[in-house]
Amino acid sequence: MTPYLEQLFSLAGRVAVVTGGSSGIGRGIALALGQAGAAVVLVARDENRLRAAAADLRTTGCRAAWTSADLGDRSDVDRAAQQAAAAFGPPDILVNCAAVNIRPPLEELTIEDWDTTIAVNLTAPFLLGQHFGPVMAVRGWGRIINITSQQAERAFGNSGGYGASKGGLASLTRSQSEAWAARGVCCNVISPGFVATPLTASVASDPVRSAALAARTMRGRNGDPADFAGAAIFLASPASDYVTGQVIRVDGGFSAT
Repeated sequence: MTPYLEQLFSLAGRVAVVTGGSSGIGRGIALALGQAGAAVVLVARDENRLRAAAADLRTTGCRAAWTSADLGDRSDVDRAAQQAAAAFGPPDILVNCAAVNIRPPLEELTIEDWDTTIAVNLTAPFLLGQHFGPVMAVRGWGRIINITSQQAERAFGNSGGYGASKGGLASLTRSQSEAWAARGVCCNVISPGFVATPLTASVASDPVRSAALAARTMRGRNGDPADFAGAAIFLASPASDYVTGQVIRVDGGFSAT
């Protein structure tokens, strides 16, 4: 890497916390940030997946740690935030990727489904932002990257409570930017297209539905976790210092059709 590109994109000396970092898009982003130089703390629920993901990062030379948490439990979110900050120091980068994907027809969505969806997909990112954002602002530099969905902007596929939570997360990102961008904390959204992950297994396992989604893109294929590396590094790095409050769509042109 040339000195110029190093200055723009290196994350050396930075600390990143990635929720949902044990699988899917979160794992891909965690690997990208780690390979760009950041020490990475993974936060998710499944200890076995977390252990395996952290081990994979270390094999590539990354510094990695993990903490297991139920992000639907506010007290567990607080505990996870404290443990994550203890691993390598207070984070400079927060990526909120963890989510639940409960999407029955709206008339079948229960209050319990709604509460779980909002708690994990919207309240946990708010709480983690409240925990880390002000500290980043005091230091004068930080990045918050929230992962939303096509359902944040358009209703299809029983978007229901999931779409509402992701729409709220996009709005929260703008509020976080308003609060902290003037003090160096840039807050942005990555909005993925369809990606085969454990979160989307019901669709990914259906070849007809999966092919139909691929056909709606301009690239002619569905996404892969590795497709988010470039956007994540850009939004986490000094290169994005004048980019905040924005939605970056990484969807193969899905949203443009």
